[in-house]
Amino acid sequence: MRVVCLISGDGSNLQALIDWQIKGLLGDAEIVGVVSNKAQAFGLERAKRANIATTVLSHERYPDRCQFDRALISVIDNYEADLIVLAGFMRILTAQFVNHYANRLVNVHPSLLPKYKGLNTHRRAIEAGDSASGATVHWVTEELDSGGIIRQAEVPIYAHDSEESLRQRVLEAEHSLYPAVIRDLSLGVVAC
Repeated sequence: MRVVCLISGDGSNLQALIDWQIKGLLGDAEIVGVVSNKAQAFGLERAKRANIATTVLSHERYPDRCQFDRALISVIDNYEADLIVLAGFMRILTAQFVNHYANRLVNVHPSLLPKYKGLNTHRRAIEAGDSASGATVHWVTEELDSGGIIRQAEVPIYAHDSEESLRQRVLEAEHSLYPAVIRDLSLGVVAC
């Protein structure tokens, strides 16, 4: 399974995937490319260190979201990707893009969906008095954070938690959850 990861920043989830790949734990999945909409994204350096091809495609060079997404589709298709993994890609994707990759596009979200779609998930969970939060890997659809749930990892919320402390624990959960899901997708353990 040829995997292309889309990033915008640090790339810590990308690094978790790379680590699993290096250790031979990613099943039949292979990261063949990393695409970023930001040239300064540190995730690009992570990919280069692992000898994974990278492409920078700045959304600022395009007059609208549709034209950027068309260019992004062209880049991804050149990698002959079987699975597209959103790993901190901070762009809302058009219906055209999502439909082009239907059942081949996954995301990890820092909450137990369907709770807390969108941003500020940790603050919202703490303010609601929830006893747990977590991470969700889901299929990407046209509606934000609403695609079918593939798998979740639960993380407790402690009385002393801040947004940052909860964010760190959820991120740690993501770093094992996401690679495991990609592995299982490549092995056919999870249906596409």
